[in-house]
Amino acid sequence: MSVIVMIRLDADPKKFEEFAAENGDRMKAISDRAVGRGVIAHRFLGNDEAGQTMVVDEWESAEQFLAFFEDTNPEIGAIMGEVGVTNEPKPEFWRVLESHDKIGWEN
Repeated sequence: MSVIVMIRLDADPKKFEEFAAENGDRMKAISDRAVGRGVIAHRFLGNDEAGQTMVVDEWESAEQFLAFFEDTNPEIGAIMGEVGVTNEPKPEFWRVLESHDKIGWEN
């Protein structure tokens, strides 16, 4: 069963989008490596009012995410610094509950 990984970052979503637009190759290189390591889906979300950016991923397992995150920590850390993240990233692991009303998420 897959796991949903969420990381809330204290970082301005607009600044993140500007960074991503200017550094698409760096962002894509990391996500391409994630595909080979067990990521199923990946998104960034922004809350402009709260000044927060959130990473929402689906991984085959928490262990695969943690291994990937540790291996890419220098690169991801550098990006977080450039974007202005002010908090320590703390991944949260969630499981999908069977509710019989899912829309858009495949098992």
